Order: sequence, then structure tokens, then C-alpha cells
Amino acid sequence: MKNHPRGLFTAHAQGKGFASGHSDHRGHKTTGERGSFDVRRTIVLVSTGALVAGAIAAAPAATAHTTRPSRPAAVSVPEQVGEAVAAAAAWRTGVAWADCPADWGLAAPVQCGWVTVPVDYRKPFGATIELAVDRAVSTGTKAEHQGALLYNPGGPGGSGLRFPVRSTTSAALWTKTAKAYDFVGFDPRGVGHSAPISCQDPAEYAKAPKADPVPDSDADKQAQRKLAAEYAAGCLERTGAAMLSQMTTPNTARDLDVIRAALRQDRLNYLGVSYGTYLGSVYATLFPAHVRRMIIDSVVNPARDQIWYQNNLDQDIAFQNRWADWQAWVAKYDSVYHLGTTVAQVEARWEALRASAKAHPIGGVVGPNELLGFFQNAPYYDSTWATVAGVWSQYEAGDTQALLDAAAPDPSDTAGNTTGENGNAVYSAVECTDAKWPTSWQKWDRDNTALNAKYPFLTWSNAWFNLPCATWPVRQQTPVDVRSHRGLPGVLIVQSTNDAATPYSGAVETHRRLAGSRLITEQGAGSHGVTNLVNACINSRVDDYLLHGTLDRHDVVCGPHAAPVP
Repeated sequence: MKNHPRGLFTAHAQGKGFASGHSDHRGHKTTGERGSFDVRRTIVLVSTGALVAGAIAAAPAATAHTTRPSRPAAVSVPEQVGEAVAAAAAWRTGVAWADCPADWGLAAPVQCGWVTVPVDYRKPFGATIELAVDRAVSTGTKAEHQGALLYNPGGPGGSGLRFPVRSTTSAALWTKTAKAYDFVGFDPRGVGHSAPISCQDPAEYAKAPKADPVPDSDADKQAQRKLAAEYAAGCLERTGAAMLSQMTTPNTARDLDVIRAALRQDRLNYLGVSYGTYLGSVYATLFPAHVRRMIIDSVVNPARDQIWYQNNLDQDIAFQNRWADWQAWVAKYDSVYHLGTTVAQVEARWEALRASAKAHPIGGVVGPNELLGFFQNAPYYDSTWATVAGVWSQYEAGDTQALLDAAAPDPSDTAGNTTGENGNAVYSAVECTDAKWPTSWQKWDRDNTALNAKYPFLTWSNAWFNLPCATWPVRQQTPVDVRSHRGLPGVLIVQSTNDAATPYSGAVETHRRLAGSRLITEQGAGSHGVTNLVNACINSRVDDYLLHGTLDRHDVVCGPHAAPVP
């Protein structure tokens, strides 16, 4: 399997980096009447489950006038009913905020807590898991306070727990927003501290070097197929069918709504980046009336025929184009890096580096697979351009250690954290379970062979990364038909034109599907995750939207943020 981060839809640059009428510790009131009413109303109005829902509502609080089922955990209901039951319970319980555990690395004033959700929303009284949440309370006055702003950085498999730290720093981009909102992060189901799942022994995951992802023969392909099938089987063995079958984006969206209820927020304020945009789009489809403000940044194409096989093929093209952008930048600064004065020369040096590392892994642990894990940072984020070029230049000048430090896996990374094996597991679990994938190896081989001929930078690596989905051991679902429904307010969409991980077409398609949304295009830029970059044309509109709900009358095209300089 590939050793670089499995979450191709991750945005590291983005910071992965309350009872009705009660007051929080700063005296901010939260009025829960409408939120509580909405939950009850949802239970009552589900057309296919009204009678069942009535029985469920009675079960937790049996009286002389009600009969508690002897085995309430066995009750099965439509998922929307189960979610409403879980949200109502979360509203009653709230979050018991406290100092974060010392080993989480989240110092005061950030606070941590837990929210309980069902493993399977069809069985709201069955098995549950605890989701880790954290917050930094808004820095403004009571009059300025607008509730909680929830964040997801992507993945699938990314942790949002670092997000509240933004409001506790002096980062100018978020100063105004931090006055108005409590910044709330969470580990999604299966991630980090939230009932983490596993597909592989973390010690095995950390071993290096792994095989070159670019096959030289049919035997190489067969070996990768075997590894992918073993990985899929490992997901079932180490995680279990009960949990693995429920690792889906719709369930994570339901979890998000339960967290909203636990925060005692009538409506959700949300910032999602990368895969977090798909999570946001699914939430907006399932819970349109629960959305207050939503920003989606660097956007996954949500069309059913794109999730997820086609989206990953489209990535291969976009990564190649952005790789060429970086190579042109390196060539421009050949006086600094000495790696070539043209794109062709830089590419030739890259191929020579790959070939050398394949024949003799650098330090015994960095082969082509590990090199790709480090070098793919350049197409992801232009903030890494100078770093990647600098490390490469140092290596070419004889400094092997710099490249080893950057590209070699950490042998101590055996705890299954969200940057390691656990993150890989969640990525596979969600993408493979979300949708039906091709099971024919002939199709995978044909599609990726054709793409690799023109777009070789990522194609085969991406194929092996996703191939476990071809032999996935639990039922694969049909993706949500993302689109706006009555009650959904205007969504703000932000996207750069040259994004590698989430090509621009994804933002256009999402904009088309979410009526009333506005699209801000960062023309000529390509970093993944735009809202955390300095670009006044974008930053001012993000502030206006979050603080005042203001959207431009028409879509907006902004120039690029400042280009990196060595």
C-alpha cells in the first residue's frame, strides 16, 4: 500500500491544524425552544415512521402510562427518525466542558468534551460511540456572540480538534470571526479520539520502503492487488462489520447534527474544507432548515457518478497540472535551487531521483513511494513550494539527512493517529462504503494505464490507494443526491482554479446544485484550502458572510494570493 497520507482530500493548511435558557460560563444565553421543537417536529412528521417514532419517544422514560420495550436496543427505525431521537437526547444532555486531557496537546483556554451518537442511526437505542469535541469560547462581548462555528478539515480521516486554537492566537484572518463565534472542532466517527478504527497493524503501516507504485510488469500489478485485498480484509477484521458498515458521510453528517444539538444551537454554522465540503453538502441536503451559515472551501464534486471513483481519476489530471506549475516555479528560481532552468529539466531530475531511490533507497527507507509522499505536498499547497524545493536542492548538493527527515516515515508512529494508520483506515472506510466502486480489475487497469500515459505523477499511486474499494467487505451504499431543498440559506463556496486535490469543476457543480449559493473563484491560484490564506478579496467576503450573513449579488472572481518567493 502507499505510504504517503491516504487522505488526498485533506487540507493541512487549514489548521490540522448549553439547556434551554441556561447560560454558558460567560453568561451567553442560548434559547432552545425552537431547536427543541424542531427535533420533536422531525420525529412526528416522518411519514414512514410516525407510529414507530411515537413508541421510541416513550421508551427512554417509561411511566405507568407507557410500556418500555423489553429490548429497546433492537428497535429499528428510519435513519432520519433515529437521528432526531439522538439529537433530542444530545440537546437534553449538552456537553460537559472541561480542560482537555494533557496528552491531547490542547492547552487552556481550549476546552474538551464528548457527544454520544448511535453507531447505527437505524438503532438509536443500540450501540453508541463517544465523539471528541473541543471549543474556544468567543473573545467578543455578549452582544457580538453568534453561537458556535463548527469545522471539518477534510480527509476523510482528518481531525478538527486544532481548529479552536485559531481563535486563541493572534492570527489576523480570524480575529473578527473569533469575537462572534465559539470555535468548535471534533474528531469524526472513527477518527483519533472518537472510537478510532483500524485496518492494519500500525507497526506494519510504518515500515519502509514500500514498493514503487509505478508498476514495471503485470506481476507488480498483481502484487499491489494482493496488498489491496488484504487491506480491505484487514478493515473488516480489525474494525468489525457493525462499525465498518456505518462509516459513511451521511452518518458523519448526522453526527454533525447531533453535535449541533448538544451545543444547543438551533442552526449550524459550518466551515468545511476539502472532503469537509462534501460533508457540508450532504448535511445541507439532509438538514437544510438546520443551516444558518455554511462555507465550503476547495470543493469535492458531489455528483453521484463522481463519488468516489471518478473524482479520484480526475485528481490525477489536476495533480499533474499543478506539479508542472511547481516545476515552472523551481525553474524560475534555478539560481537558488540549481535543479534546472526549464520544466523539462526539472522533470528529468525528478525521474532520475525516483530511479536512484528505487535502485538504492535513500537511507534504506526512502524509495519512490516515500518520495512521492513528501513531494506531493508541492501540488497541494504553494506554501510548501520553497520547502520541498529546498530539501531537494540540499539533497542534490550532498545533504542526505534533510530528505530523510522530510520523507522517511516516523518509526515511532505506531499509535494509529490521524496522520498515520488510523487516518488511512478512515479514508478507506468512508470512501469505500459511501458508494459502489468498480469490481472489475480490467476496468481499473484500463482506466489507470490510459491516464498514466499522460499524467504519471500520481496516477498509479492513487489507484493502489483506492483499490481496497474493489473488494470491500461490507455493503457499499448509494451516495446522497446533493442539492438544495426548501429552507437552505445561501452557501458561500470558495475555490482556486488550479486546485489539484479538488479540481475546480467540483465547485462549479456544487454551486449549480445549491440554489442561492455564491461562488468566489481565486483565479490563477492552486492552493488547496483558500480561506486560511491572505487574500483581501476573499478574506473580507468571508468575514462579511460569517459576521453579517452578507453574500454578493453575483459570483465573484478574485486575483490570486501572493506567489511564494524563496
